[in-house]
Amino acid sequence: MGLKEKYHEYHRPILGMASVIGLILLWELTLTYLIPVDPFFFTKPSLIGTAFREQLFGERLWRDLAISSRAFIWGFSLSVIVGIPLGAVMGWRRRVEYTLDPLLTALYASPLVALAPLLIIFFGVGLLGKAVLVFLLAVFPFIFNTSAGVKSADPLLINVVRSFGGKELDLYLKVILPGTFPYIVAGTRLAIGRGLVGIIVGEFYAASEGIGFAIQNYGDTYRLPDMFVGIIVLSAIAVALTELLRKAELMVAPWRAGEEIR
Repeated sequence: MGLKEKYHEYHRPILGMASVIGLILLWELTLTYLIPVDPFFFTKPSLIGTAFREQLFGERLWRDLAISSRAFIWGFSLSVIVGIPLGAVMGWRRRVEYTLDPLLTALYASPLVALAPLLIIFFGVGLLGKAVLVFLLAVFPFIFNTSAGVKSADPLLINVVRSFGGKELDLYLKVILPGTFPYIVAGTRLAIGRGLVGIIVGEFYAASEGIGFAIQNYGDTYRLPDMFVGIIVLSAIAVALTELLRKAELMVAPWRAGEEIR
């Protein structure tokens, strides 16, 4: 690993941590010295840290995360299974794109979160209802990003594979899929955030446990530090999943490492 690569490897986490620490310090100092606010109406990082320490050694936080993670995993996995193949077909077959694109665009632009009560009523208040909501929110980034990646495939490489007698499967495995992978990764990053929103919204409307229910319950009872613990934990999970995804991308597509170094 060269000097530039080593610098980039450590430069990214250092700058990321610096921005987080800077925000925390600004938040704490502002609400402590510049604009003192009654903790009943708003909170600050020191109080959130105390609440986080208490929840960390309790059972409620981990039980809520376990309950919410099951619905997220089921809904997100289904969005991958459906979204990527459907997006690939839409990008490769114009007639399929012309048929489905208006409908999918309309659904993507519609406020699906507003339909959460209907989905919960239809599918129930358990695992299935929340998983369906996660799926509906997370599937569209996979569809549209995969479709865009397929359409961006290099025609020259496609012609080369065909000229050597390659079949349709060879085109997908050797040209289209490797070229589409960065688009899929970008779609996954969007889908993770939308899927987490789906979990929270689903548990807001109909749940007696789960991280979304805990956030709502703490907010309703003005336990703001505890409420922010749930929000921050979900944010940390999203960052961790995104970072793992970036590492996986560099393992599967190592040529992308050079593109990230600036």
